[in-house]
Amino acid sequence: MRLIVVVGARPNFIKVGPLMPALAEGGIDAALAHTGQHYDATMSDVFFADLDIPQPAWFLGVGSGTHAVQTGTAMMRLEELFAAERPDAVMVVGDVNSTLAGALAAAKLHIPVVHLEAGLRSRDMSMPEEVNRLVTDQLSAMLLTPVREGDDNLIAEGVDPERIHFVGNIMAESVLRNLPRIEDRTVAAAYDLKPGGYVLATIHRPENTDHPERLSAVATSLSASPLPVLFPTHPRTRPKLGAAGLEQESGAVRMVDPVGYLDMLALQRDAAAIVTDSGGVQEEACMVGTPCVTVRRNTERGITVGVGANRLVLASSEAISAALADALTSTLAWDVPERWDTEVSARVVTALAGGVRPLSGYEG
Repeated sequence: MRLIVVVGARPNFIKVGPLMPALAEGGIDAALAHTGQHYDATMSDVFFADLDIPQPAWFLGVGSGTHAVQTGTAMMRLEELFAAERPDAVMVVGDVNSTLAGALAAAKLHIPVVHLEAGLRSRDMSMPEEVNRLVTDQLSAMLLTPVREGDDNLIAEGVDPERIHFVGNIMAESVLRNLPRIEDRTVAAAYDLKPGGYVLATIHRPENTDHPERLSAVATSLSASPLPVLFPTHPRTRPKLGAAGLEQESGAVRMVDPVGYLDMLALQRDAAAIVTDSGGVQEEACMVGTPCVTVRRNTERGITVGVGANRLVLASSEAISAALADALTSTLAWDVPERWDTEVSARVVTALAGGVRPLSGYEG
């Protein structure tokens, strides 16, 4: 089988880390197409280096823009690539704009689409990721789910159960395979912090950053944290945080440049608690055993709340502070969700080896 795997943003890179060697070992001829949705060294190159991901066979240089511009540009360039290469299938990963672009381009060319991380739902159509998930899943010939609830969601939406494969969470496999590599990393010390003596924060979603009142609530609650807060922040987000009252050094908060995957994993492992709006960080926190507070209206990673690893709160300073206090004092140990293990990539290979059945009409 010849497979093109489409990636474009940080979560994609993390997920294909354990996948690419497993595909090669399984006899699948797989190559990466990097759309360039995240295109600077901080957001892209460092993850390839940290995760030992093979260099992409194609780099499409899509860059930034509105959702429509980014998705449309990626779709046009991927269409040219797929038409020239004619792979047996195209794998898209997660829920970013490159995911949707890859699914659309492949489907228009009658190339079967395989969606890794299918079936997650937030039920919030204001989230661009939710739109990407829904459309991608409807276009996919094979749907690889990270949680059993994903199977239920897809079946309720009319997807043929024979196309659904519960493989588990590839993000979790990446964490588990990389924990030994960070065993001796003392990243917190570089910021004069001690393990268990700080809060780690990541806030980047438009749901929070595009609403001054919500961002101000986040800033207020972080500034009042009883422990120092380390806040890796992309330079493009800093002006918004400044307008919300959060400067580089504000109260308990210290804003720093983004860090690579392995350093971020070490910071998550050693934090007393994490405050985030990232889907991937919710999962990573669950895997490294650090209690998490998620500042969002909803989450497609509801299983992390269900097992007790995560607290979902609205962007109000009172709610965030209360949830953070609970996270910092909690002694709860949780069970890792089913199939969040080191065999996810092997299950993906097994599913692919069984063949990808084209959607109706592709055969003719």
